Amino acid sequence: MTILYSWLILAVAVWLTAQLLPGVKVSGIGGALVVALIFGILNWLVGWLLFVVIGIGTLGVGFILAFATRWLVMAILLKVTDLLTDKLTIRSFGWAFVAAMIMSAVGTVGEYLLLPPGSYGM
Repeated sequence: MTILYSWLILAVAVWLTAQLLPGVKVSGIGGALVVALIFGILNWLVGWLLFVVIGIGTLGVGFILAFATRWLVMAILLKVTDLLTDKLTIRSFGWAFVAAMIMSAVGTVGEYLLLPPGSYGM
């Protein structure tokens, strides 16, 4: 059930981000659900690997600045999601990076409010 809640929180984060940023477009709530599903699967499959590669590639600075590295990984995965579906359009990598920051904030607040303690970040 936690995975379902996390998916819905991510979909709301995607939709809200698209409403706030002119460089990010998503095709409605249904599109946000599809984008959240694709993004979530990509993040689960390769997000950790990108994080490690960036951390090693920056000689450890990426690990020390883990929050910035996570935002960078999210931005990369958002652009990949944009390439994989026509439900999402992101004008540039800059917009993807800003979108990653907003999605991170919305997702964190959503998980804090809706998920039981200890299950955040699932």
